[in-house]
Amino acid sequence: MALADLITRAGGVCEFCGAAEALEPVDVPPGGEILLCPLCREDAPAPAGHWRALEGAAWSTVPEVQLAVWRKLGTLGEAWATEAREGMALSEEAQAWADQPAALEHFDCHGAKLAQGDTVVLIKDLVVKGAGFTAKRGTAVRGISLVADNAAHIEGRVEGQRIVILTEFVKKK
Repeated sequence: MALADLITRAGGVCEFCGAAEALEPVDVPPGGEILLCPLCREDAPAPAGHWRALEGAAWSTVPEVQLAVWRKLGTLGEAWATEAREGMALSEEAQAWADQPAALEHFDCHGAKLAQGDTVVLIKDLVVKGAGFTAKRGTAVRGISLVADNAAHIEGRVEGQRIVILTEFVKKK
């Protein structure tokens, strides 16, 4: 969505707290974008009580705002936030997004994010159980696949064999 359209939809204010300064779009996957101020984007520490504005924002009719509020309330460890989140009535679209499991992210030994098809290098010799060989340190594994239900595992071909590799033993090339 274009910035001008976001500003029009939001009425020129932050869609969480209503502030009007330094507004920028923030992506809310899988939905779209919302317009937030620096405090709500967490560019700076928010003063005590700032997040109470989410109680009002929870009534937004915009599915992306509903989802973002629902997610933010889930990160706050206060009783009022839990109560507000449980009391939210999400639109069908926002509820469908909220019901989707969070996508796992895979990271190498240095914390670099791995993506499907990346090339990684082994950082130590790995004994491949059941295949009868050792994958040597420095071996490049091209075109990796991410294991959907385990962020600590990737799959790749080494010496013609498709193997599962722990992400702690690879670095992104």
